[in-house]
Amino acid sequence: MAHFAKLDKAHYVTDVTVIHNNVLLDSDGNEQEQLGIDFLINTTGHSWWVQTSYNESFRGNFAGKGYIYNKTLDMFIAPKPFPSWTLDSETGKWVSPVVMPEMTETKIYEWDESITNWKEINLDV
Repeated sequence: MAHFAKLDKAHYVTDVTVIHNNVLLDSDGNEQEQLGIDFLINTTGHSWWVQTSYNESFRGNFAGKGYIYNKTLDMFIAPKPFPSWTLDSETGKWVSPVVMPEMTETKIYEWDESITNWKEINLDV
């Protein structure tokens, strides 16, 4: 199955639609993204579609509602989780300014923006 993100005029994802891979096949049996876009335009009347990869093999992340399509990077970018995090333009993922400590069976961490660091979660609650 092929997945396509429906974009608004600001390039935000408003929906993700699934179509059969056969829709993408040209006369030589090769997949062509534009054939999927044409199909969706004709069936929905909406003009802005971009293919997304469920297994993230292209365009960084699998698109979801609220993500934005960055045309320059040709990637779908998730909403920024915290003000201190930065975007890795190679992967399309947000990166914390401090590397997360290794989690174990007894140690789990969450990001605390007030101290811009990872904080251990108390599991004894």
